[in-house]
Amino acid sequence: MFEDIKKKYMATLKSSETEDWLDYRVIRPMCYFLAVFFAKLNIHPNAVTIASMFIGAASSIFFMHGSFYYEGWHGFWLNVIGVLLLCVADLFDCTDGQLARLTGKKSRLGRILDGMAGFTWFIPIYVLLMVRFYHYHSLEFGWLGIPDTEQNVLIATAVVTALALYAGFACMGPQQRVADYYIQIHLFMLKGEKGSELDSSEQQQKAYDETPAEGNRLWKYFLKTYIDYTKKQEQATPEFQKLLKVMREKYGNAGNMPDTMRQELLRESRRIMPWNALLTFNFRCGMFFLFCLIDFPVGNFLFEIIALGLLTYGIIRHHEACCKRIRNRL
Repeated sequence: MFEDIKKKYMATLKSSETEDWLDYRVIRPMCYFLAVFFAKLNIHPNAVTIASMFIGAASSIFFMHGSFYYEGWHGFWLNVIGVLLLCVADLFDCTDGQLARLTGKKSRLGRILDGMAGFTWFIPIYVLLMVRFYHYHSLEFGWLGIPDTEQNVLIATAVVTALALYAGFACMGPQQRVADYYIQIHLFMLKGEKGSELDSSEQQQKAYDETPAEGNRLWKYFLKTYIDYTKKQEQATPEFQKLLKVMREKYGNAGNMPDTMRQELLRESRRIMPWNALLTFNFRCGMFFLFCLIDFPVGNFLFEIIALGLLTYGIIRHHEACCKRIRNRL
């Protein structure tokens, strides 16, 4: 019986190679049983994704409060509730994919919604963190020796707002897009086209153009959003795009590449997967939770801009160098 459950569980995973330790050993097994439960209730995977968006966005209300330094245990536990809500949102967001594979209800809309979920959580969270800083900033002012006047508070809040916008739109968004893309590239090399979701902007544009506007305006909006998402993934990986083009010209289809080439790409991809995992939810949010609980949420913006920015640069540079080397041989 246990072996049967394990076999069914493994069938709901994209690949153990693209999961970090916490996901593979703890979160994904929990999500599997959630997926089985939702399947029995005939709940669609997209409904689970949408629920994750609302739960994640609701956590922002609790992160708006100062933690122990400012509001004592009351504020600390409010932040803990925010942490728990965001963890539940992530559980639901992970469950939707396993539920889709379990029930065979995979769809393009599901893929689009899944990519939107994290942004839906963090937009209200970051907005309310700016409000939090406006009210609770004496730690930072004390470290920098800034007098706590209304004018200084307004100036400092404006600076933090700029940091939050840059961290969210120029760092977190692109970082998560790249992390997701490298996971799909790895799955493509490991399992082929059917085992991955390596979508191209050209394919999505074709789907958009072929969809009639009448009665499909909302669907076309989602498609348009996803075209932009895939274009940005391709723009961040120019050498990989060139390699794909050369492989298609030489072999008719990138999936027909020689096995030696596939193994070389997989070998390089396996090297970056542990680092790539640091750009996804677990590590990123672990640091976010820490910064909130110690009453230094501004530190999270700096961490995303500097530490995760450098990590993303290193991952892209390593993978792009590998793609360029193989393309030059071809």
